[in-house]
Amino acid sequence: QVQLVESGGGLVQAGGSLRLSCAAFGRGRTFSTADMGWFRQAPGKERAFVAAITWSGETYYTDSVKGRFAISRDNAQNTVWLQMNNLKPEDTAVYYCAYDQQIRSQYYAIHGYDYWGQGTRVTVSS
Repeated sequence: QVQLVESGGGLVQAGGSLRLSCAAFGRGRTFSTADMGWFRQAPGKERAFVAAITWSGETYYTDSVKGRFAISRDNAQNTVWLQMNNLKPEDTAVYYCAYDQQIRSQYYAIHGYDYWGQGTRVTVSS
């Protein structure tokens, strides 16, 4: 079982920045060999892929955040981050961290992950 704890959400003005953190705890596959992802769910919309980082450090992003968001990880700290710059009102959502211990390589899909965090809310005002 793996527990994911997210933090770093909040209220920010358009153009501002936030850094989300996700710490992994538990007895799942060693964090350093797990793929990690960030998804978000805006009000009235389905949960959608934002970014992913593989165990080897490859990164993937949805088109709308390329050049603004950066995902990174520190295996020694069992933590993954999402640095979000130049935030826009359309980035407003609850952001979820996800953990794939089976290395499905289905980074963009909700079913590609085994564990999820509780979510952290990001609100971007115009």
